[in-house]
Amino acid sequence: MYRQGDVLLIPVDALPEKLEQVAREDGQVILARGEATGHGHAIKDDRAALFRDPKLAAMFMHVSGDAPVLLEHGEHDTIAIPAGNYRVVRQREYAPEEIRRVAD
Repeated sequence: MYRQGDVLLIPVDALPEKLEQVAREDGQVILARGEATGHGHAIKDDRAALFRDPKLAAMFMHVSGDAPVLLEHGEHDTIAIPAGNYRVVRQREYAPEEIRRVAD
């Protein structure tokens, strides 16, 4: 598993069927955007692709090739993500009034 701030990448054996590819923003795959700062957890490398499962509202990522891609964020260390398939999970926190995403 790989974690950068409020984003967790969990390796999966294969991507589910019938996923919708998420469009790149300014040539980057944006895994999540910080609500407090607006910074994005971003991969610039073309070998990364982000997908959405329309039924489950789950996000998945595929990284191709032999070398890792770099996951960058303005407030966190850059981490190398090896080739493979991943489920993208946003960390959530519990508060008595609601369950909400962690603001990065």
